[in-house]
Amino acid sequence: MNRNEIVEVSFDFALQIISFCEKLEESKKFIIANQLLKSGTSIGANIREAQNAESITDFLHKIKIAAKEAEETEYWLLLCEKSENYPLTDELLTKIISIKKLLAKIISSTRKKIC
Repeated sequence: MNRNEIVEVSFDFALQIISFCEKLEESKKFIIANQLLKSGTSIGANIREAQNAESITDFLHKIKIAAKEAEETEYWLLLCEKSENYPLTDELLTKIISIKKLLAKIISSTRKKIC
């Protein structure tokens, strides 16, 4: 079975998001925790769903949804970074930027296959 980097990276990121959101909930930051948990775990879910796409167009659509979720996740992490009394987000921000770059490469190379 071939290694699929984006599937692995997004799954590991989702696990880290879950842990980070648990810290937020311990600090009673429930609204941000809930939003971040949804978007941060949705990235990997959409990437996994794309692995069984019905067509290359369907694959691209699902990957684009993952990219949108990555943008939203970065937004919530930046809010945490800039707000007082929130846990550090440096490692998660570095990882989400890396995931966004991988998704952009996948989108670009997939578009080339369609044209």
